[in-house]
Amino acid sequence: MDQQLSAVLKTVIVANGKFPEHDIPLKALADADIVVCCDGATLNVDRYGITPSAIVGDLDSLTAELCLKYADRLFHDPDQNTNDLTKAVKWCLARDYCDITIIGATGLREDHALGNIGLLPLYARMGAKIRMHTDTGLFVPLLKSASLGSFKGQQVSIFSPNNKTLITTTNLKYPLNNQSLDEYWNGTLNESLGDSFYLEVEHGPLILFLKFP
Repeated sequence: MDQQLSAVLKTVIVANGKFPEHDIPLKALADADIVVCCDGATLNVDRYGITPSAIVGDLDSLTAELCLKYADRLFHDPDQNTNDLTKAVKWCLARDYCDITIIGATGLREDHALGNIGLLPLYARMGAKIRMHTDTGLFVPLLKSASLGSFKGQQVSIFSPNNKTLITTTNLKYPLNNQSLDEYWNGTLNESLGDSFYLEVEHGPLILFLKFP
């Protein structure tokens, strides 16, 4: 496949958390060109009526029936030093599927959810155009200063894994002016004032949460 074409294919990775109910992640799944399942998510995707393009992981969560049904698209990765979501992202990037939406990565175990969200900057550094849909909003990593599309009144939360990161905001209700966020809660529940806002970032990264309409 042409590298430029594969880079723009819409790819959805389905993780083994709560299968989405909101229209936005479900539409992302329906519109995907490539659907990659972390192995434990395969049953939900199969029940939803979508055939995965690939199933990636240690494959210990698959039933014998699903192993037989999807035998031609199983990709075993036994590495115990990383999780199945990271294995799926690496599988995609190895094939130049860089435009990636993650769904099903939250909603069950909180420790898994935090870990999955915290991995987003790593995936961005690996070269992915990455975002994570939940049933309430969208997580995106930010490695450098950027303007983000929004709408007036949209709730925006800013999380800073590194409390030395300096942040200046434009067009948010509660501005930051070359400030750091010492605690995770310090940047939550802000609000967009229009159809976009700007974040100037020094010594990133950041993780943003934008609430769905």
